[in-house]
Amino acid sequence: MLLKKLLESAGYSSHAARENMDIRGIASDSREVKRGELFVAINGLHHDAASYVDEAIARGAVFAVAERPVRGIPSLVVEDARLALARLFDAWYGHPARGMKLIGVTGTNGKTSVSTMLYSILTYAGRRCGMIGTVKTLCRGKSLCFENSDRLANMTTPDPSELYRLLLEMRHMGAEYVIMEVTSHALALSKVEPLFFHRAIFTNLTPDHLDLHGDMESYFLEKKKLFSRCEQAVISCFGAYGQRLAEELECGVRLVGEEQVCNVQKRGEKGVSFMLTEEGVDLLLPVPGDFSVENGALAAVTAHSLGVGVDVIKEALAHFSGVPGRMERITGDRDDIHVFLDYAHTPDALQKLLTTVRGFRSKGNQILLLFGCGGDRDRSKRREMGRIASRLADLSIITSDNSRSEDPQDIISDILKGVDKEKPYIVIEDRREAIAYAVRTARAGDILLLAGKGHEEYEIVGNERRPFSERALVASCLAQRERTRGHEG
Repeated sequence: MLLKKLLESAGYSSHAARENMDIRGIASDSREVKRGELFVAINGLHHDAASYVDEAIARGAVFAVAERPVRGIPSLVVEDARLALARLFDAWYGHPARGMKLIGVTGTNGKTSVSTMLYSILTYAGRRCGMIGTVKTLCRGKSLCFENSDRLANMTTPDPSELYRLLLEMRHMGAEYVIMEVTSHALALSKVEPLFFHRAIFTNLTPDHLDLHGDMESYFLEKKKLFSRCEQAVISCFGAYGQRLAEELECGVRLVGEEQVCNVQKRGEKGVSFMLTEEGVDLLLPVPGDFSVENGALAAVTAHSLGVGVDVIKEALAHFSGVPGRMERITGDRDDIHVFLDYAHTPDALQKLLTTVRGFRSKGNQILLLFGCGGDRDRSKRREMGRIASRLADLSIITSDNSRSEDPQDIISDILKGVDKEKPYIVIEDRREAIAYAVRTARAGDILLLAGKGHEEYEIVGNERRPFSERALVASCLAQRERTRGHEG
């Protein structure tokens, strides 16, 4: 693509561009620049990326975009290089979202569940859909892949280099709608700034990612950015931040709260039912938990706002099979204990998980909770998660969970600051050993919750991303438990 055309399409002046300069690609990592490419110098937390321009030039870069003047190559100075990167990739791929209706989902917890429910409803209604999120990225039933710039990251919203390519692929596949989980990181880093959302959904806001944002006010303001570029918002106002957001927005707003949701019935492991007052429909959702009411209501209200009939919504949710790693039941050959995987890795999510399970456990049966906290992430939540575990679980098994560069014992020590030492708990640093211990010692009828990893099939230790499947490990441990019981019998 001609540089002049690329810059103009991205909304930048092309006075620095030679009329006939051809650009073969865009890169923001100087180590990956190829000959003939444009290099965007991104400032990191510890390094000024302009210092890598020389390496980019040596590898064949022919033009640079940076936040300060650079030498040795034609360049354009911009105020925000991350924003420029998103705009440039959007332009490079021909503004791929144009012609499709984007639905952004943001909030601390529930993004994946709401996205998956909405995808299921729209697909059931015959709409052609794509979905980009934590657990999977797919379009019209076909799984799509993308690569993160950080191979150790579990990135919910892809980097611009992949995001706009995926949108183009979905457009080619005939997608009418694309449902996208939009994180506070993505908003803070301007990944989605070129996009306009037909609908934007807010789930909730509870403490998380404060290592990046610093405080809850800053976290809220990052989330709020999504709603400055949408046609209509669908907001859960069960919490204070949702109520505040609804009051501050200038776009159209659909509310989901106590006035809009009534007749809530908990059906144990079989799920929940509730009524949407404005739509006048009773819904059954076969996923247990109070959070399922909120998530299901958000998906249903959004679908209805997009023209899907209430009968279709009702049928789609009644057949919803759940989300991998979200209250996902793991089964063995002959279960005598009940094992669930869940991605709960914040205090709010952990409390909701435990409260849900306490609501349907049988009298006399215990709840065993196995959990840890991620390394190099928000440390402020560790003590609180320990406190919640002590209060709501009958036995807390504290272990590792993607320790990254931190010493697992340091993370566990932070968790233990909130643990009630008068309540049953045990520390087993190795997660594999901790799971084996939990399955081995649980009594018939007990409920074992494996929290934190959910859908993840890996464990990050240092700079290594090691294969780690809790599903496979639990199956093996259940088989060993059955063999042991057989010998004892």
